[in-house]
Order: sequence, then C-alpha cells, then structure tokens
Amino acid sequence: MKKDNSQDCMHQMLAIRDTLDVISGKWKILIIVALLDGNKRFKEIEASVLKITPKVLAKELKELEQHQLIKRTVFDDYPVRIEYSVTPYAKSLKQIVNSLYKWGLNHRQQIFKQ
Repeated sequence: MKKDNSQDCMHQMLAIRDTLDVISGKWKILIIVALLDGNKRFKEIEASVLKITPKVLAKELKELEQHQLIKRTVFDDYPVRIEYSVTPYAKSLKQIVNSLYKWGLNHRQQIFKQ
C-alpha cells in the first residue's frame, strides 16, 4: 500500500516539476498574462510587463514559443510587423493564473495584516 502512495506522490511531483520548468521564473507567467489580454507587439509586451529588459523579453518569448504557449506571427507589411499571441494550449493555463492571482491576494493580506 505504501509503495502505491509513494509512486503516486512521485508521479505528482514529476508532473508539477514539468509544469514549473515551463512557467517558472520571474517573467514567463507575466508574459502569458499580458498576452491572455490580447495579441501584442514586442514593445507592447515590454510596456505591460514592468521592469523586463528587451534582452530578457526576447529570450523568454523564444522559450514560450518553443513550449508552444505563444505564437509569433510575422505580417508582411512595411515596415514588417510582428505580433505575439497565446496558443489554444496556453489558454489551458487560465485556471492556474486565476488561482495564482487569488492566492497572491490572500497572501498579501495575510502578510500585511501582521
């Protein structure tokens, strides 16, 4: 019986580790939140995510694209226009984002009331 519980626990930890590997860090989830609000160009994302540098934003966007969470679309305009959007797959993170938001509000209240 204990082996099953141990294996279940390990399976849960692996799944959580995979999730954290994809969305962890200071910026990824904030970029996703900015894009859940609608398609944006690079400078618009940079303005939405306070204190992120262009170099870090470019790196994070590439990683999110590799994980199929965002899509980069190049429009053949003059000048060339590039927009970023969330994929349908990334929209599955909405519930997690909402839970993080609610937990963060509660945590702030808990900490600041002391």
